[in-house]
Amino acid sequence: MKKEDTVLAGFHAVSSRMKRDSSSIRIVYYDPKRRDQRMRRMIEEIEKAGIRLMQADNNRLDGFSHEVPHQGLIALAAPIDIGMSFDTLMDNLAGNPLLLLLDGVTDPRNFGACLRVADAAGVSAVITPKDRSATLTAAAVKASAGASETVPIVRVTNLAGSIVELVDAGVPIIGTAGEAQKTIYEFDQKGAFGWVLGAEGDGLRQLTRRRCSDLAKIPMLGTVESLNVSVAAGICLFETVRQRTVG
Repeated sequence: MKKEDTVLAGFHAVSSRMKRDSSSIRIVYYDPKRRDQRMRRMIEEIEKAGIRLMQADNNRLDGFSHEVPHQGLIALAAPIDIGMSFDTLMDNLAGNPLLLLLDGVTDPRNFGACLRVADAAGVSAVITPKDRSATLTAAAVKASAGASETVPIVRVTNLAGSIVELVDAGVPIIGTAGEAQKTIYEFDQKGAFGWVLGAEGDGLRQLTRRRCSDLAKIPMLGTVESLNVSVAAGICLFETVRQRTVG
């Protein structure tokens, strides 16, 4: 395994990369003990694409995936960099961009799931701080279901400062907080718009809260106090989608 390799674990991650750029896959390892139809079809596709294919026992596959469920299939591939600088983002705010900002989301599976939701909602970019944030580990890539290679990720040194710049550029940035007076349904989201979500439990940092245009809550009718960040992101983002598509 090369230091720069991206580890793609499981059928969805491998097939998504094959559809995007099969030539970027250096080698695929598979468990020969798995002989079901799904594995047979995948092996046929890999061989047809001319990708190097090797057998590996479960212990070796576990070593590549580092506890990420691999379903008997691991690919090592060149990274696809779709990262974007904050300056580039600011230069391309024309139209009605939809942004997702994550404050302190350190769990890679939650990060990957947020990317998956962001892709589904047509988010223009996901903005995260360089510190106190998950990176694209094998777990994040798997949880993203391919979205880690389609949604631009903008890593910034100062998230609060970046929020100020976005607001000054005309992009309302709404932070989510359970104690907010307004709900997520009380904002006009048809124009340029951004949501900021913090990690489950900790929520948004105080400085982040103060820099937001406003705060909003997701109405909670049951007994639980909070939602997983990717679930909350989906609820917020698809309220924006609803407003933009149905009015």
